[in-house]
Amino acid sequence: MSNAAERERITVYSDYVCPFCYLGRHSLERYQETREEPLAIEWHPFDLRAQKRNPDGTIDHSVDDGKDDDYYEQARQNVRRLQEEYDVEMDLDLATDVDSLPAQIVSVHVKETYDYETWLAFDWGVFEALWTEGRDIGDADVLADIAEETGVDPADVHEALADEQLRERVHALFEEAHSQGVTGVPTFAYDGYGARGAVPPAQLERLVEGVE
Repeated sequence: MSNAAERERITVYSDYVCPFCYLGRHSLERYQETREEPLAIEWHPFDLRAQKRNPDGTIDHSVDDGKDDDYYEQARQNVRRLQEEYDVEMDLDLATDVDSLPAQIVSVHVKETYDYETWLAFDWGVFEALWTEGRDIGDADVLADIAEETGVDPADVHEALADEQLRERVHALFEEAHSQGVTGVPTFAYDGYGARGAVPPAQLERLVEGVE
């Protein structure tokens, strides 16, 4: 297997509290299994809660983001449909009260500090902690547990969350995603082309390989 730095890469914009991002990663994993050569993930964080954030970074759940009960019910139905299609077990349909910002800050730190395989294990660990175990990934102690389980020093979690420069860098990554035209997640990008949503493996194959 080639070194991660030498692998072909697909860019993925995602937010851990997005169920379709979790489902989309399962679809990507299915596509990965059909390839002879591994395809590395170039992850970019995205903040689904941006419209509701206060200046101090906390979330104001009273802010109207235009998503009503009908929207959430349709989202739940779509999640259940894709669960069946991709054969994915999930404990939650939606995670409207969970703040993913702490998890994204720590994930960026792990991505910048550790090797690719360690970051990938942590990344999957965060997704699974939320969507299959119903744990609060906005909690530093939960993130420290995930870190310990995936080969990351738990002390790094608390250091990352206290690092204001890192926090500002993560917010800059959110703004960069918007400046590149990303308005929703998951968004997969490859060689100037993109696909948005938890698209099936065949569509990811077409995106990367141009297969009709």
